[in-house]
Amino acid sequence: MTEETRRFLRHPSDVPIRYSLREVIADERDYLRNIGEGGLCFSSRLAIQPGTGIHIQIPIVDPVFEVDGIVAWCHHHGAVFEVGVRFEGIEDRYGVRMVEQVCHIEHYRHEVRAREGRSMTSEEAALEWIQKYADRFPGGG
Repeated sequence: MTEETRRFLRHPSDVPIRYSLREVIADERDYLRNIGEGGLCFSSRLAIQPGTGIHIQIPIVDPVFEVDGIVAWCHHHGAVFEVGVRFEGIEDRYGVRMVEQVCHIEHYRHEVRAREGRSMTSEEAALEWIQKYADRFPGGG
């Protein structure tokens, strides 16, 4: 794993994302793998050339997180590609808050499954977590 790859592999999660490539008309839906302050990594059915401009939306956070970025790397991994994206022009405070919120939601989803035996999608967990805890989250509610 390269230093650039490691830089983006933080805060593991498995939440749906939407993305479109600036150079190609596309609207793909795949899954976020990891996210950090400087960028994110997601699984894609498509190989995406490093240097490609990309627009990303993460719909489970409120408001929907949207960011432009540049594909930093793309590695074939089994049946999919792992794509690393470096954020462009994101306000650090908002990025950190969004990252923390996604992590809290995913932790909540896994905790509910372990404690109650109840399985939820990421979207269901987000809606429940936001109702219960967003007002206590720094800068939230």
